[in-house]
This record gives sequence, structure tokens and C-alpha cells, in this order.
Amino acid sequence: MYYYRYSQPTEVSCCYKYMMFSYNIVFWLAGAAFLAIGLWAWSEKGVLSDISQVTRLHGFDPVWIVLIVGTVTFILGFAGCVGALRENICLLKFFCGVIGLIFFLELTTGVMAFVFQDQLREWVKDFFLTNIKGYREDIDLQNLIDSLQRANQCCGADGPQNWDLNVYFNCSNNNPSREKCGVPFSCCLYDPAEIVVNTQCGYDVRSKVSQWESVIYTKGCIAALEVGYLCQTMFGIYLARTLIGDIEGC
Repeated sequence: MYYYRYSQPTEVSCCYKYMMFSYNIVFWLAGAAFLAIGLWAWSEKGVLSDISQVTRLHGFDPVWIVLIVGTVTFILGFAGCVGALRENICLLKFFCGVIGLIFFLELTTGVMAFVFQDQLREWVKDFFLTNIKGYREDIDLQNLIDSLQRANQCCGADGPQNWDLNVYFNCSNNNPSREKCGVPFSCCLYDPAEIVVNTQCGYDVRSKVSQWESVIYTKGCIAALEVGYLCQTMFGIYLARTLIGDIEGC
């Protein structure tokens, strides 16, 4: 006589399940917000009524980043949320696979950047300098550069001297701009006691090289941007793989 032992199905961990859901609901809502903001920005510029205006914009249009990031984030957030709540392995594997692909591309980009660091650095520098020239031409580009410089405490691509390429900030004798030989306010050192932002703090500062250290950031933004954000990606993969293992064990 043979006796069969039936294994008890394991229970899916509620902790991982709702951590996964919480982790992705934020991205889902953020993705929707990014899409809405991107479409609103294009609507304000009149791009939605005349799509050909995209090719006539000066420099890089940051709205492209907002729309692409918003679309990818929305899809991934949806797959992660629904996959966690419905314990759908297909959606979770899709989420995990795409996150893994992004992680692999980040690693590949990091390796390629290390191998071809001089060429990549030169390309990023040229890209940054091109957008410095169009700083006053597009309000979205202007806000992006200001946010980038403030967040990373940097100024220009290699340093404050790069702002000489902009017609409003160059030091030429025939420049009538009040911003002549200056830098944007986002290059100025942050003062926590400052209630109202002093948008004129960068006026004439490049004509006083000895005062740079005490007034503005002297580090270039390319050096400040040479950092990877991998921990968040690894955390997402860990949650998805753990939840998949729990579901498959049931």
C-alpha cells in the first residue's frame, strides 16, 4: 500500500505583495503625471495644434524626456501594480524583464562610457554647450538647465566660462545685455537663509574671477552627472522576483 503525501500550498507573502504594489503605484501615478505635464507643455507651446513646430525649436526640447519617461513609467507602473494585486506572473515577469533590461542597458552604458569615456564626454559636452546657446530661447530648456545646475551644484558643462557661448552672457564689448559677463542665477551658491531667490546674483560675476569660489559653483555639470542610480532598480527587481517565487510556490 502506498501513501501519498500532499504538500500544503505556500501562501503568497502579503508583505512583499503590498510592498510591490506600493512601490509601483507611485511610478504609475508619476507616469500619468509626466504624460499630462508633457502634453500640457506642448499645448502651451502650440505644438499639439502644429506638430511641425517640434523641428523649429531651439536646442533640445525637454518635453521629449518628460513624455518618454512618462510613457515607460506608466506602462511599468501599471504592469507592477496589476501584477502584484492579481498575482499575475505574466505581468510580473514583464515588469521584471523590462526593469532587468533597463538595468542591463545601464550597466552596458556604464561599461561603454568607461571604455569610450573621452568620446562620450566630448559628445555630452557638445550637447550641453549647444543647449547653453539656446538657454533663453525655450523656457522649458531654461528651467531644465537651472534645475540641473541647482540640483548638482554645478555651472556650465566644464565650468562657468562656458556661458560665454550664450549671446546674453558673453563678455564681448558689443553685447548690450545686462547679463553680460555673468551666469544664470542657478549657478550661484545656495543660501538657506534666502527667502526670495536673487535672480541677479550672477550679474558680472565672470569679470571677477577671484570671487568665483565665494559667489558661484565652479564645478562643471558633466563631472557632477557622472553618477549612476542603480539601487532603486535593483530593489524593484528584488521585489518582483520574490513575489514571482511566492506565487509559483503556491
